[in-house]
Amino acid sequence: MHKLIKGLHHFQSHVFEAQKALFDQLAKGQHPDALFITCSDSRVNPNLITNTDPGDLFILRNAGNIIPPYGASNGGEGATIEFAVAALGVKDIIVCGHSSCGAIKGLLHPEQLDNLPMVKSWLSHAEATRCIVKENYSNLNDDEQLNVAIQENVLVQIENLRTHPAVASRLSRGELRIHAWTYKFQTGEVFSYNENGQFVPATEVEYEIDKPRPRLTATTI
Repeated sequence: MHKLIKGLHHFQSHVFEAQKALFDQLAKGQHPDALFITCSDSRVNPNLITNTDPGDLFILRNAGNIIPPYGASNGGEGATIEFAVAALGVKDIIVCGHSSCGAIKGLLHPEQLDNLPMVKSWLSHAEATRCIVKENYSNLNDDEQLNVAIQENVLVQIENLRTHPAVASRLSRGELRIHAWTYKFQTGEVFSYNENGQFVPATEVEYEIDKPRPRLTATTI
């Protein structure tokens, strides 16, 4: 706590005063550019790795950067997503996994979670990830399976994200983009899933607005 209180003093006397105009503007309301969904891991700092300011990101964090399918959980994930998309009008959603993720390690080795029943239950929303790795990557060693699982889990959670009505509606109109990222905190690198099915350095990816899905008509049925 001593470290935290010391940090508060520094923030109030140096950081806040130096950026008072920004905080005055933020007091009038928020207009974030993106919803950033990531893990609760203390080594992941979304504002730090994206070099963004307060007010730029609407952040949702939990163990394993998990997004339960619509209606599958009584947690706050669905409400946070709905508010970000329908009320705040964010144009981008980033789902970001990270290296050495303890939640994904537990997912691959559920016997290690016997004393953490709430965690074990929560990770059931990533069961598809575990099955994908078990059935398709059994030839890999533990470290390799973990790396693959971290990437596959981001893609699985994005599929869950698409089940949320506010997200599905805006995706169909081309008003929303979803990005799959993984962050390697050992090197500071961020990788983004591209149209060729690979995670490549995010700084090399060109981001374009998703095309709207054609509206159905009677003649298309």
